[in-house]
Amino acid sequence: MRTLILSDLHSNLEATLACLAAARELGYDRSAVLGDLVGYGGSPEEVVSEMRALRPAVMIRGNHDRVVAGIEQGEDFNLLALQAAVVNRRLLSAGSRDFLMSLPAGPKRLGERALVAHGTPLDEDEYLVDSREASRIFQGMEFSVCYFGHTHIPCVFRMEGAAVTRLFPAPDGTRVSLREGERFLINPGSVGQPRDEDPRAAFLILDEATREVSFHRVNYPIQKAQIRILEAGLPPLLAQRLERGV
Repeated sequence: MRTLILSDLHSNLEATLACLAAARELGYDRSAVLGDLVGYGGSPEEVVSEMRALRPAVMIRGNHDRVVAGIEQGEDFNLLALQAAVVNRRLLSAGSRDFLMSLPAGPKRLGERALVAHGTPLDEDEYLVDSREASRIFQGMEFSVCYFGHTHIPCVFRMEGAAVTRLFPAPDGTRVSLREGERFLINPGSVGQPRDEDPRAAFLILDEATREVSFHRVNYPIQKAQIRILEAGLPPLLAQRLERGV
């Protein structure tokens, strides 16, 4: 069984289509989506439609999904994120807003061995960025592997015994063996708005037969995504960020 794992698509249709095309070439049997389908980008309706058509084995909500759907009003968002959420809400059909509203909170199970979460399995809005916080999460909940998003930075936290280490994947791709006796928190990175200074869209493939995960990056037509952002009336800074991966 091979699973495509996507996170933080953020209304970027061009990046989404590029990841799906690359993943089809690599081959996968099912998919999982870790939230934040919308926000920031100019194509929320199209991205939601692509994810509905994908029919993932599991799909959970992110904080931008909640605000764009109207579940929350975004009081804790910065001005840029809030402006984008308001525009995204206007661009969505009623059916797509209802779909976002129906997405469950994480964590949810992915098969028998793994969990998926948006922030962390303890808090769907938590930003997990360092090993000390990862250690607290490992100690606070029992799981072998959890795939999470939210930070837009691909990485692996590995717990062996009581020690927690952090790994950042290489630009040309990295494979990580999910060895028995070790525990993992794994972030695939962002499809639609990477923030690790690499503008390429990111995704992950889990191969259960080999017990490996592989990180992947793919080029996409950034200028098209930028034009969509500007035509939607979103702040130009959101378009500029895409070419720098920040």
